Amino acid sequence: MKTDSIFFRIFQTRPSILFELLGVPSELGDCYDFQSVEVKQTAFRIDGVFVPRADALDQTVIFAEVQFQSDEYLYDRMFAEIGLYLVQHRDTFDWRAVAIFPRRSLEPKNPHRHRTLLGGEQFTVIYLEDFLNLQSDLLGIQLMQLIVSKPKKSQGYVQQIVDRFKDVSDPQNQAIIELVCTVMVYKFPELSREAIEAMFSVSELKQSKVYQEALDEGRVEGRVKGLAEGRVEGRFEGRREEAQSLVLRQLVRRFGSIDGATESKVCSLSLSRLEDLGEALLEFRTPLELKNWLETV
Repeated sequence: MKTDSIFFRIFQTRPSILFELLGVPSELGDCYDFQSVEVKQTAFRIDGVFVPRADALDQTVIFAEVQFQSDEYLYDRMFAEIGLYLVQHRDTFDWRAVAIFPRRSLEPKNPHRHRTLLGGEQFTVIYLEDFLNLQSDLLGIQLMQLIVSKPKKSQGYVQQIVDRFKDVSDPQNQAIIELVCTVMVYKFPELSREAIEAMFSVSELKQSKVYQEALDEGRVEGRVKGLAEGRVEGRFEGRREEAQSLVLRQLVRRFGSIDGATESKVCSLSLSRLEDLGEALLEFRTPLELKNWLETV
């Protein structure tokens, strides 16, 4: 799974989910916006920053790092990024950091150099495996259970969420249903279409826009390879035109429109570059990032 994109969407849709995982009142999330923050004049981009709104009583900035692969230098990079952020945002009142791992085995093995920071009150580590056998009505806990659950148990976690938010006429409920759908399509990219449809047996999920796009636009030789939010993988049945059309549609969805020069540049890309762009656009937040990417190819 491409967990960075999944968690960005989860936290951006509902900042309160992080606070549920921390075991504090989820209402605190109503005072935050979740952002990707670039630290200028460096090679660092902090993908997960909870920035308090101007009218929030608590002005603590929260840095969130989600790590689903082994990285022995995670804490080195994390605290370096935080230090640079504080240098460039000197009005920051206070900060804390949260590291999220699917299981304990992925945490860096030698935390000795950062023992004071890791053991302090400003740092919290969360292991999602601890939530698997936990009974909870919190959406955040249930989504984490779905993400790290084994395939045979995934449908059960889907059902418990959909049972609560099945009224898709409510825009907030629809957003949650699409979050669930996104997780499932990312989690099982190699399953056949029939298997995916069986897993999405809940009618509310089948009606969701993300699921329909994943099925309609993401087929590769009979297998669901396209992922929600426009991820482009595989050969798209060997036709560059199909990949081109899909990438353009996803760019318009993300930015509202693209100018003629940018569209022409996209249309001139080879199939392999279109596939690269389909993957990269998941991380773009502004049209400028798209243009910068196109200038490198």
